[in-house]
Amino acid sequence: MSSLPSPSPDAVEQSARLLELITAEIAAAGGWIPFSRYMELALYAPGLGYYSGGARKFGPGGDFITAPELTPLFGQALAAQVEQIMHASAAEVIEVGAGTGLLAADLLLELERRGSVPERYGILELSGELRERQFDTLAQKAPQLASRVRWLDSLPETFSGVVVANEVLDVMPVHLLASRAEGMFERGVAFAADSQGLSALRWADTPVSGAVADAARAMALPQPRQGEYVTEINLAARAWVAAWAERLRQGAMLLIDYGYPRAEYYLPSRSSGTLLCYYRHQAHGDPFLWPGLNDITSFVDFTAVAEGAFDAGLDVLGYATQAQFLFNCGVLGCLDRRGPRESADYIRAARAVQRLTAPQEMGELFKVLAVGRGVGGPLVGFMRGDRLHTL
Repeated sequence: MSSLPSPSPDAVEQSARLLELITAEIAAAGGWIPFSRYMELALYAPGLGYYSGGARKFGPGGDFITAPELTPLFGQALAAQVEQIMHASAAEVIEVGAGTGLLAADLLLELERRGSVPERYGILELSGELRERQFDTLAQKAPQLASRVRWLDSLPETFSGVVVANEVLDVMPVHLLASRAEGMFERGVAFAADSQGLSALRWADTPVSGAVADAARAMALPQPRQGEYVTEINLAARAWVAAWAERLRQGAMLLIDYGYPRAEYYLPSRSSGTLLCYYRHQAHGDPFLWPGLNDITSFVDFTAVAEGAFDAGLDVLGYATQAQFLFNCGVLGCLDRRGPRESADYIRAARAVQRLTAPQEMGELFKVLAVGRGVGGPLVGFMRGDRLHTL
């Protein structure tokens, strides 16, 4: 990790406080907690976790860049699908984890251009720092529409309309599994004193049990004769979609993230899992490094999410690569509105579209899953290239 830039003294101090909280919880639990609980604390512990603390996360000055930071064309294209679902349900949108607020601004402005501004645009956001950035972004980019936006602390009791979740599922806490010849184990977190007498987090395995064991058996994970096969199970994503299913009266959820269908996710060759950490635009594999200062993510098993939605009573409406979805939604037409093709603005925008859609960039790795109730008719984003059969 020597290539990573050093955090500031204040950030190191905040991380140390979170480490104290984590080690205290491990001790109270008898010396071991599942990785899902560690990931939850590292990302969301009040005032100390990565997403609940005050560090800048998105954009060039943060740790990663999402599609809305690349170009407003992402939101402009997405608006075509949002508009169709609103017309079939209700003129209301809830965006989960809205980042810097750029996607909200781009969606609202494009929907205004189309004559389909939602009556309300809710943002479900846990981070106070991000709420402030979202407010500032909307006030700057779409001041005439900012009054329609409200911030939510929890899921609504009932809802009709469109739920948008861009890169949300990948940061839900996952359980880690280690499959070996002698059986299946859950990989969790323990701690021991290092050479200076300070608490050091370490991996520790225990025989798998309960809901994690049930999920592992249902997926028939590879069990190597030698070595081990390590992977993730995201039970939280299934539960989250099921919670929305209880509340969604009519409308659809658009879930955009990087991931695979189950047949590709749990390939024998993917024996070290998909868990990754991000710090200052550099990916690394140590989730114990500076707890609270790194994003921790894993790829999404879209089959599991679709199954969770179906079991909870929702219809699985479409599944496509991000590239195909954006093409179906007219991203190239949005690009043409940027002006002459020889202009510098058009060339920059075209490069951003290439990054969003090229197979070697985000086009194939990112997928879009739509689930919902009472919408009817084929969705525009999945008219061509729907890959539901792969789930």
